[in-house]
Amino acid sequence: MRSPRSGSAGSATAQDELRRKLRAGNLPEDLLMPGRDVVLQFGERTLTRDELRAKAGHVAGGLGREGVKAADRIAIYAANSLEWVIAYLGVQRAGGCAVMMNPDYHSAEAEHILHDSEPVLVIADGPRAETVQKLGYRVVPIEDLPRGDAPPMPRLTPESPAAILYTSGTTGRPKGALLDHGNFLAQGRGAIEVWRWSSRDVLVHALPLFHLHGLGMGLHGTLLSGASATLLPFGPHAVVAELTREDDRRGTMFFGVPSMYQGLCDWLEDHPADLSGVRVFVCGSAPLPPALFDRCKRLLGQAPVERYGITEGGIVVTNPYDGPRQPGRVGYAFPGVEVRLGELDEVLLKGGQVFGGYWRNPQATSEAFTPEGFFRTGDIGEIGEDGTLAIRGRIKELIITGGFNVYPREVELVLEAHPAVLEVAVAGVPSDKWGEEVTAFVVPSGSKPLVESELIEFAHEQLAAYKCPKRVIIVDKLPRNAMGKVQRSELTSPAS
Repeated sequence: MRSPRSGSAGSATAQDELRRKLRAGNLPEDLLMPGRDVVLQFGERTLTRDELRAKAGHVAGGLGREGVKAADRIAIYAANSLEWVIAYLGVQRAGGCAVMMNPDYHSAEAEHILHDSEPVLVIADGPRAETVQKLGYRVVPIEDLPRGDAPPMPRLTPESPAAILYTSGTTGRPKGALLDHGNFLAQGRGAIEVWRWSSRDVLVHALPLFHLHGLGMGLHGTLLSGASATLLPFGPHAVVAELTREDDRRGTMFFGVPSMYQGLCDWLEDHPADLSGVRVFVCGSAPLPPALFDRCKRLLGQAPVERYGITEGGIVVTNPYDGPRQPGRVGYAFPGVEVRLGELDEVLLKGGQVFGGYWRNPQATSEAFTPEGFFRTGDIGEIGEDGTLAIRGRIKELIITGGFNVYPREVELVLEAHPAVLEVAVAGVPSDKWGEEVTAFVVPSGSKPLVESELIEFAHEQLAAYKCPKRVIIVDKLPRNAMGKVQRSELTSPAS
């Protein structure tokens, strides 16, 4: 057995001190500081801090009139918008626990999360509201949020539940990671410190708000730092336009996943732009290929700061703001985070950012932590002589594509229902654009012609787009061990 090795992170004393400081504050107030400056922009619409604060308070009052009590769970199932932010902060202002839902989920995926989390109501936009109604859950349209007089601030502690974010696990069914207010504050304040976030910054925010990258870093960091953010759907032209504006709304920060940086570089090859006004680019949620790292350095004018994070603890490791940014390495631990390598060089984490457990799943929670209280990430790491961490692989069979987690068995269950499929195994094939490309290796049934485009479309009818295979490879048989288990490591594309 290999003895654990420590990374470059803070001590338990530092973590305890952080929790003590967090306990002293009224937590929702930290996110809703007053101010007349614009804090959020979406298209032509803007909100000042005072307006956002007032609207969140009114929504909290409306939720109270709907019977919502402190610690009640309220699901948010909608696309990015200013209303999404107002709804989310209204839930927090009411002392509730927000259940994050991917707006791309179809009915089967939504049903699992709603059944597991049992929210008292679901805030949803148009097309998703219909899905929720058909599933028999109470719906509040996000376009018509309930309003009332702002209630007194809820009495919360760092341990009060703030949100449940779902992540795939070893069973193939998404598990709810329960994060508390202390986790969120530690994550946001850590990002402010390591990336030198200030009130003068404008974040160009094209990440999904339901995801921890867009929520815990993008939104929370903006609000806690006193900065502002421009929300927009991702598109290279639109992002570059915001980063090169000639007014005080010009973006100084951009957070993205590798596929976004691939798109930016493709655009900039044909449309060069001066991005010298951008203070920092941050990349994560999937490995950044070294070739793309070098391409970004050339076309963006600087290399992105690559970092490493998990749903259960936010961003926990980052390359330095100052100093060398090394391709293939994710850097040093955030303040208050301790990183070690355990058996099989599994990355282990402890700190105020790391969650306390999975929602209503004590077995999964017990299995996720070591006796010393370190969270088992399932990722294989290596700590270099300089103390930086590199991620070398995963113990779990998750595929990370475009920053999202995909569990192979969930996709296989859908594909196996197609009459042209006898057997199927899904695996991640390395991709410069997506980090990994969801690929289906199929043994044909012979009862019906197997057409790649038809099988992919079949998956799209039942799964979010990022979970669907981008390629289908026909094989004679699947590689299995003596126990009949598919050996995914032996599945490779013909070109590899």
